[in-house]
This record gives sequence, C-alpha cells and structure tokens, in this order.
Amino acid sequence: GGLRIRWETTHEAVPGQGAFRLTAHSAISGRPLQEVVDHRGVGSGVGYVQENPNTFYLVVESAQMNWAFTIDEARVYR
Repeated sequence: GGLRIRWETTHEAVPGQGAFRLTAHSAISGRPLQEVVDHRGVGSGVGYVQENPNTFYLVVESAQMNWAFTIDEARVYR
C-alpha cells in the first residue's frame, strides 16, 4: 500500500525564508522511513509514501509559512 500526499504552502512571512519538510517515520522504532516533501517557499505538489505495510506517522518541520496536506490511500482494483 502506498499513500498519495497532496501538499500546499502559503503566506510566506519573509520571501525566501519559508521551509516545509514532511517525513514518514516508523511508529515502532521512530526512525525516518522516507522524506516525502522538502520544499522552500510558497508552492504545492504531490508526494508519495511507498512503504511495505508498516505502521508509521508523519512529521512536519516548517518555518515562516502556513501549510496543509491531505492523504489518499492507494487502492488496487483487479
């Protein structure tokens, strides 16, 4: 199972100083599994988490801007 993550950053307080990073971490060990987004400034995009079935959580590191994201679960139809 994969996840699609749509993200957006807005309202950068100081142009060129905004940062947004989103990382998936193992819920068992806490170690980082995958960096999903690493972006500077205002923008938007799509990132994917492609991990084996695993329990994990997302960590947001951000400065000088607003951010939002949504998560969609991948489904396989046969």
